[in-house]
Amino acid sequence: MHQENKPFAFYLERLARTAESLDLTPEQRTALETPNAVIEKELSIVRDDGRKETLRAYRVQFNNARGPYKGGIRFHPGADLDEVKALAAAMAIKCAVVNVPFGGGKGGIQFDPKQYSTAEIERISRTFIREMNGTFGINKDIPAPDVYTTPQIMGYMLDEHEKMVGESEPGMITGKPIALGGSLGRDTSTAQGGVYVLEELVTMRGLDREKLRVVVQGFGNAGYHAASILHELGYRIVGLSDSKNALLDPNGLDPIAIHRSKQEHGTLASPGARTVTNEELLAADCDILIPAALDNQLTATTAPKVKASIILELANGPTSPEGDAIFEERGITVIPDVLANAGGVATSYFEWVQNRQQFYWTKEEVFERLHPLMANAFHAIWTTAKEKRTSLREAAFVLGVERITTALAARGIK
Repeated sequence: MHQENKPFAFYLERLARTAESLDLTPEQRTALETPNAVIEKELSIVRDDGRKETLRAYRVQFNNARGPYKGGIRFHPGADLDEVKALAAAMAIKCAVVNVPFGGGKGGIQFDPKQYSTAEIERISRTFIREMNGTFGINKDIPAPDVYTTPQIMGYMLDEHEKMVGESEPGMITGKPIALGGSLGRDTSTAQGGVYVLEELVTMRGLDREKLRVVVQGFGNAGYHAASILHELGYRIVGLSDSKNALLDPNGLDPIAIHRSKQEHGTLASPGARTVTNEELLAADCDILIPAALDNQLTATTAPKVKASIILELANGPTSPEGDAIFEERGITVIPDVLANAGGVATSYFEWVQNRQQFYWTKEEVFERLHPLMANAFHAIWTTAKEKRTSLREAAFVLGVERITTALAARGIK
């Protein structure tokens, strides 16, 4: 039994099962267990009131056999090295799963951005890029937004990078403002990709959207957009939460109205809805549960109480290995994060391609490319799961690891 959240240990546990299933060589296992580089920095910043502060910052580069490192930068108090390493490893798998030519990367600065002004956030963002000098580049390592980072923050980082290299290089970072070469559709792509995958499963099972009740944990970018898209498609959203509170209403919630209310009043509210705890939300009566908040939410404690028959992981790492075992035993279908939230990195790839060509697509063109990419990945994983009689997560790992080891073999690592 895991006593605490150890994301990298969870990754290694899942990888060990995959390695056994695929009969990987010791060299292949080492390549998949060990980051190529771990960069740690201390960022010295000055607060608005003149106080000096030091923040810990990380970038982990994990396996670039299939292409440049790719992955977000998060601003969060819990962004420690173990978490960032696990997320970088998962990114390598995720990029392989949806077959985009990237390796895995992840960055983090350990602080609570809610306690800092806009000017301080800009200084921190620029300091990070300066301290990481030489780490990033269009053919080397391409960061993106993650938890509590935004297109504007990517804009600061791009500007600082271009000052340092002395030339325009928009493709060195994705999730940028449109004015700086960002891609249309990038803001909703993580949610949209997850919905495409969910729709494949719903169609395959012959389910009626309008009879399906959905609970979304997390009302950030991915959670809000997923709830909105599903609401528009006719699914009934019966539960929503953010970091402060959670709402349940069996008659259905309007995520767009709730979002408007949150922007005006700073809190989730809906007439007739009941305010509940996070644990009550995860255990709510529904058909589809979408964890779109932080990792390690569905554990040995919470997983037995889940009533949903389908879980769509829009967050990174929301289910612990114990949670996975419980869901498998109970016959609950988990669409794993390395597939469910890969719409974000797939559209980041499209943004990178557009930046390289300096030729830009409409939002419709972006989603025309995203839809088949996500659907093909889902069916490849579904087929692998059936053939190997395993969960979708293990099937996704098998598919991702196979693609990485094929690239490693082509480079002489067998």
